[in-house]
Amino acid sequence: MPSAEHPLPPITIRVRRLAHGDGLPLPVYATEGAAGMDVVAAEELDLLPGQRHAVATGFAIAIPDGYEVQVRPRSGLALKHGIAVPNTPGTIDSDYRGELKVILINHGDAPFPIRRGDRIAQLVAAPVQRAGFVEVDDLDTTARDAGGFGSTGV
Repeated sequence: MPSAEHPLPPITIRVRRLAHGDGLPLPVYATEGAAGMDVVAAEELDLLPGQRHAVATGFAIAIPDGYEVQVRPRSGLALKHGIAVPNTPGTIDSDYRGELKVILINHGDAPFPIRRGDRIAQLVAAPVQRAGFVEVDDLDTTARDAGGFGSTGV
């Protein structure tokens, strides 16, 4: 139900646990004010410096139409170990039904152990606004106009 802290009602995301996900927690908010749900690894590996790997989570989801789930890095892993989600935010579309995997990269200088049940990323449910493109001969002008990267100063 909506409340002062959460004015929008929660959406329901259906989950299908896979065999290698048995015994693992489903994504969950760590605190009342958390925007992202922690997701854990369903496999074990050592992520070497510079290496990327799609880490299994042991479940598949069905996201309601009109929504996506964004995969975001955990700030503590990024700060302390250089572990990031290289396509941040990763998008899981509402019509995808395969296993949710989290692409991680090790930007650190040491191997990073990932163990079954370790929290590896956050999931954020978000509405999707569809768009269409219309080709035109000219665009309206703005103060910035065609100024590119860094054109608005530091």
